[in-house]
Amino acid sequence: MTTNVLILCTHNSARSVLSEGMLNHLAGKLGKDVRAYSAGSAPSGRLNPFALDALQHAGVDITGYRSKSWDEFAGDNAPQMRIVITVCDSAAAEQCPHWPGSPAKVHWGYADPSNALGGDEGKRLAFELTRQAIGYRMLQLLQLPLETMTHADLQAALTTIVKS
Repeated sequence: MTTNVLILCTHNSARSVLSEGMLNHLAGKLGKDVRAYSAGSAPSGRLNPFALDALQHAGVDITGYRSKSWDEFAGDNAPQMRIVITVCDSAAAEQCPHWPGSPAKVHWGYADPSNALGGDEGKRLAFELTRQAIGYRMLQLLQLPLETMTHADLQAALTTIVKS
């Protein structure tokens, strides 16, 4: 059974998109039955071009990526999430909807690479470093025996990843 992961950031334009792309890309390379989705509480309606560039340079297929509202994942017809990860502090502070299936929840915060100094080159570097940091945590997630873990064990493991 597929492990569905929802990754949230307020605007769903950069960090959550980087996370969705990296988790799906790495899961495919490792043959793991894991599917990532990203969304935001106040989606911007556009994806940050620096995020898309960072993903493409890492070999991630971004076909079909779009900015989505978390409302798409709170309804009856939404895929049942096993894990919900917030990647920006503002999304972590918001009152999230009830997610079908009562998934394990964790906050893995990352600084907003959109605020990087140094013009476009500074932003490119910040997005690449953020992509790498996110990719490392997603690799740690994919190393877990997700199919056999209890909810409590999964919650504890996700919290441990934050500390590593």
